[in-house]
Amino acid sequence: MILCCGEALIDMIPTATRAGPDGFVPHCGGAVFNTAIALGRLGVQTGMLTGVSNDVFGQQLVDGLKSSHVDVSHVIPAERPTTLAFVRLVDGHATYDFYDENSAGRMLTAEDMPALTDEVTALYFGGISLACEPGADAYAALLDRSAGSRAVMLDPNVRPGFIRDIDRYRQRLDRMLALSDIVKVSDEDLNWLTPEPLSLREKVDRLLEKGPSLVILTRGGEGATGFLANGEEVQVPALKAQITDTVGAGDTFNAGVLAKLSELGQLHKSGLAALSPGLLRETLSHGARVAAITVSRAGANPPWAGEL
Repeated sequence: MILCCGEALIDMIPTATRAGPDGFVPHCGGAVFNTAIALGRLGVQTGMLTGVSNDVFGQQLVDGLKSSHVDVSHVIPAERPTTLAFVRLVDGHATYDFYDENSAGRMLTAEDMPALTDEVTALYFGGISLACEPGADAYAALLDRSAGSRAVMLDPNVRPGFIRDIDRYRQRLDRMLALSDIVKVSDEDLNWLTPEPLSLREKVDRLLEKGPSLVILTRGGEGATGFLANGEEVQVPALKAQITDTVGAGDTFNAGVLAKLSELGQLHKSGLAALSPGLLRETLSHGARVAAITVSRAGANPPWAGEL
């Protein structure tokens, strides 16, 4: 099982009303939630570890996971509110206003984290759950004690507005990067993580020096490049699509990558350390294919395996 560890929230999507002004319709979302949903729909054995409210939105999130065949046995219920993200769309590109104080996901502690069984063979971390304390420290502690022989993918998806203590965030993220086998970053993430005036390749090399076997750099419409620890790199183009919006695009790309690595039998530490350029190209192409379908329709609505 791939266990996706991080936020599950409600995206409030602007929707036209008969009265004239837009209203907001609640949709399940969150970077890690989106990746879990996409994996489940692609037919991969997947679970979700997150804090979920007992309110109506929390039930909507649990129902959404179940309907996409995601195991919810690691979901941690709480008498706290659900995180809400109000979405603004400009030419199909999304920006967000988050309401996250005292939320079920954010207030998780290390003591809340369950012991993982051998059924969990890979871990995925990312999103705002890596920045918002105390939950961020709880996920870091889970990784510290549970990585072991499990493959780990991490997508920092840096959102500076959530980072209250930059030094603490960088220190925590550095520890997590050192335990990760796959790190996916956008060019914006990479420039934030390494602000020095270096080339993108030099910044990627800085990341590889921390320990990952693979760094994946995405650049929107310019596609994705995978960098192996041995110095080889593979680039794949983004697939052309009629873009409705970009909500969940990166999250479903990550799911496509994990799904293909699992299918190829490479989603383990030794397999990732020995990944060939040919298999990497196949993996990145699959991620791009899954993401292209997601951006062609409204919201984070990943495809089912049959749609590919």
